Amino acid sequence: MSLNEEEGDFLNDVFPDDFVWGAASSAYQVEGGWNEDGKGPSAWDTYTHHVKYPRKGYNGDIACDSYHKIDEDVALLKNLGVSHYRFSISWPRLLPRGTVDHVNPLGVQYYKKLIGKLLENNIQPAVTLYHFDLPQALVDCGGWLSRDVVDKFVEYARLCFQEFGENVKIWMTINEPGIYSRVRYGERGMLEPEVKAESGEGTYQAAHNMLLAHAKAWHVYDKEFRPSQNGKITIVLDSDFFVPKTESEADKQAAYRGMLWSLGWMADPVFKGDYPEMMKTTIEEKSRAKGLPCRLPSFSEEEKKLIKGTADFFSLNFYCGQVAEHVACNPDTEWGYETDQELKGSKKPHWEVGAVPLFVATPFALRKVLVWIKERYNNPDVMITENGFCCQGEEELQGPEALNDVERTDFIKRYLNEALKACKIDGVNLKGYFIWSLMDCFEWINVLGFNARFGIYRVDFESADRTRTPKKSAFYYKEIVANNGFKTSIGMNKL
Repeated sequence: MSLNEEEGDFLNDVFPDDFVWGAASSAYQVEGGWNEDGKGPSAWDTYTHHVKYPRKGYNGDIACDSYHKIDEDVALLKNLGVSHYRFSISWPRLLPRGTVDHVNPLGVQYYKKLIGKLLENNIQPAVTLYHFDLPQALVDCGGWLSRDVVDKFVEYARLCFQEFGENVKIWMTINEPGIYSRVRYGERGMLEPEVKAESGEGTYQAAHNMLLAHAKAWHVYDKEFRPSQNGKITIVLDSDFFVPKTESEADKQAAYRGMLWSLGWMADPVFKGDYPEMMKTTIEEKSRAKGLPCRLPSFSEEEKKLIKGTADFFSLNFYCGQVAEHVACNPDTEWGYETDQELKGSKKPHWEVGAVPLFVATPFALRKVLVWIKERYNNPDVMITENGFCCQGEEELQGPEALNDVERTDFIKRYLNEALKACKIDGVNLKGYFIWSLMDCFEWINVLGFNARFGIYRVDFESADRTRTPKKSAFYYKEIVANNGFKTSIGMNKL
């Protein structure tokens, strides 16, 4: 099977009347003000300031300067016509030392001002508590490898519910725990300074702790705040979608393993109460072969009950599909597959850094992963909380050409149409969509800084004012939002 698979006929139809339309960002990537008004340092502040850095000046010290541009940013959202804005709270801005024994009142004031301005403009906040910016004080204590940080996160979450919960009806605890634990405590070169643990156990331990932190925070909200605040709370999960390279049974199994290690690893505990059996068995066998105890931690029976059902909806971040091919497992991995994005000869929009393919547009894969979620997790409500595209070479363009992001506009059209098919044809309970991202921002993938742009608003990072300008994609997304989907005129427009 190829990633160039046809998606079928375009569907001219609309989403359900209560469908949520939004745009997304995260604190470190847009706020700036890294040391202003009592904010403490985050792991990313430390990294970009003190590690020999491949791109001089690339850090989030100023970023989009959203810390000083609340009115401007809300105006962008209002212009789009979206009903929701997904943003994250900076843990070290609120708690400079990472703990509730020292709350920064100016940090509380900033987020109350942002939330208030959103509500004044009929835009609902959708708040992520943790989006990769761990307070440096907690990094120094072991970060997510420490069970102590689990309790610190729960205390932080309780403070946020107390301070902002009256006006926030959608909460997301932790963003992408799977990918974060892989690249922070496993693979090299993707995020802030990784903590390498022997034989990969750090990846599994960090993810395990993040799942427990989420579950405990969910129960705090459910018991202490939901009765009066009446909101929803979940965890944000990410996934690729894996298709077999051939019709062989081995490649089909490789694609299945890809889905388990990509999505099932985090989703199964939340929706089923434990890790996938195949993961547990395989990792135990591979660990034993190395003379090690099982590197995948186990949930106690009490913990299984604690974590199961701790998602009021399925929050999905999704970007692309991959082709999986079976390979004989080597001693250092239990995945047992390789991936090939098949870019050679592809006319699909894609994003590369040098000759390294990082992103290929595969709209059909969004529909397939939504159906996979429906079938595996008993058809939960789903919101797509991140989905977007980085156009190759966009950062080098100037003038009108820099705003004519045809590839991103085409991406939005085709991905959203596949989401519509999942909703209307496949019966997926799709409840919302958040474009990533509202504006160009600091990109931490391979620490690309401002060289990778996902925004539908262009940000001039050379300007002290960080001027925002709508791209073609912003106008197109605005039209889709206004129509709640695709009417004949918008669906068949040539882009």
